[in-house]
Amino acid sequence: MVYQGEMLVANYDVAVGREGWNTPTGYFSVFQKQIDPYWEHPFTGVVVPPGPDNPLGTRWIGFWSDGQNSIGFHGTPDESVIGSAVSHGCVRMRNEDIIALYERVSMDTTVRVVP
Repeated sequence: MVYQGEMLVANYDVAVGREGWNTPTGYFSVFQKQIDPYWEHPFTGVVVPPGPDNPLGTRWIGFWSDGQNSIGFHGTPDESVIGSAVSHGCVRMRNEDIIALYERVSMDTTVRVVP
């Protein structure tokens, strides 16, 4: 859900982190935004360029990092996963929804993740 003050302005279906890779909960701030991001596999280091096979889809909005790994909102080439707990902690969205969200948020926007 996206709020502007107390008013709900948008609501999106998402996929979240799977067991053992739970999406972190709490308050965070947007620290990174990218259009057509590259994705680096967290285990192999293989880099996937932007395009239809990129697991991040068309947009990335980072809101958590431990200095090595980052978690954020991003699109997905497989929209059938929306509504499931399948990611490595990120919040996956339909590409059309992440594009809309990307336009609504700015750097330092507060993100609240609840269980």
